[in-house]
Amino acid sequence: LCGKDLIATRHSMSEGDEIYAITDLDSKPFPVSLFMEGGPERFSSTDSIRPDYPVKQLTHENQHIYDQLDMGRVEGRWMKTTDGKQMLTWVIYPPKFDPNKKYPTLLFCEGGPQSPVSQFWSYRWNFQIMAANDYIIVAPNRRGLPGFGVEWNEAISGDYGGQCMKDYFTAIDEMAKEPFVDKDRLGCVGASFGGFSVYWLAGHHDKRFKAFIAHDGIFNMEMQYLETEEKWFANWDMGGAYWEKDNATAQRTFANSPHKFVDKWDTPILCIHGEKDYRILANQAMAAFDAAKMRGVPAELLIYPDENHWVLKPQNGVLWQRVFFEWLDRWLKK
Repeated sequence: LCGKDLIATRHSMSEGDEIYAITDLDSKPFPVSLFMEGGPERFSSTDSIRPDYPVKQLTHENQHIYDQLDMGRVEGRWMKTTDGKQMLTWVIYPPKFDPNKKYPTLLFCEGGPQSPVSQFWSYRWNFQIMAANDYIIVAPNRRGLPGFGVEWNEAISGDYGGQCMKDYFTAIDEMAKEPFVDKDRLGCVGASFGGFSVYWLAGHHDKRFKAFIAHDGIFNMEMQYLETEEKWFANWDMGGAYWEKDNATAQRTFANSPHKFVDKWDTPILCIHGEKDYRILANQAMAAFDAAKMRGVPAELLIYPDENHWVLKPQNGVLWQRVFFEWLDRWLKK
């Protein structure tokens, strides 16, 4: 807070961080005062939370770059899921989108698993960079993401191969009905839980996709359970240990390990991982790559010896982008 203004950074799918001022805070009820005076327990659904304060952009650090670029249109769509719920799916179009053309299209699988597909900006997983390479991006807020109620968020725990996967299929199948989506050139990409999703979908997609990219994903859930440094989360989200034969939740979880469905793999896959990743060890990507090659499936492996669960070094990010689009273009544009 600064006087009557709230100073904050803001970003979106189309803009990196800039500094903004939210002004005239004393002119309307504002929830920050409630936090300051009594904490979040003071909130209720009847509190007056007004989003329409005047907002002033204070910095334009990257404007000279944005002025040289065309950004793709970002659209939110509500889709009916297989169990009758409404799911928000973001669609990002190429900058010079032509509805009379057919575009290769990517299903983006979010990580977390409990992290929202919301407004974010990165020099790796960047929807505008993907769209600028002439792809349509489909990014669903599948089951297991916050922002849509506790039930929606918790539905993924102990059910990694369940409704969340059906939600992915809903998103890509709905978009494939559009005349500008080339349903014969669909790709699927994701990191962390999104990487697990790619490995799982590779054994269940029924030939929907023509290319996969998995980054830092779980391939063998039994090994992941023993290897990860995040033991509490593994027990919480997987429902327990795989040797607990009378634990129905755990047994359902481990029965959906992607490595158990490799016999159905038939689609080119790129596996990316960092060797300093202690959440999901790099041997998961190495095993997935080996499995694909032994199955006769086209595959590539990109290992970063100096990266962890994220790719943080700028030059590594450049390599990431180069390999990412070389792989997609090879299978979706020829």
